Amino acid sequence: MSKSRVSLGRRGEKLAAEELCRQGYTVVSRNWRCRLGEVDLVARKDAAWTFFEVRTRRGRMYGTPEESVTEDKLQRMVDVAQMYLADHAINAHEVDWQVGFVAVEMDRTGRLMRIDVYENLY
Repeated sequence: MSKSRVSLGRRGEKLAAEELCRQGYTVVSRNWRCRLGEVDLVARKDAAWTFFEVRTRRGRMYGTPEESVTEDKLQRMVDVAQMYLADHAINAHEVDWQVGFVAVEMDRTGRLMRIDVYENLY
């Protein structure tokens, strides 16, 4: 992955974390990895856990951030979330948890155009 894409992704994740905090979430973990994949942001709001994928786009050449999340990706997010809970000795059947998504869109100069939080995708 190119340096500029990595930089764009990191900036998007930072903006997403700030937006989640504004919405009452506490970010617990960033870029948690396991053998099944990665979760960008793990956050809590009240007693509920949310596992967020962050997709950042500059311009619409490759579509919107929302268009980049496939059914396969959603299933992988669920699998990684369950692995996170198990790894942290949290019983997935005893806590509220969900998978979410944050869409970050910037213009070609890097100015934030919008940031949308989608909850409860699973």
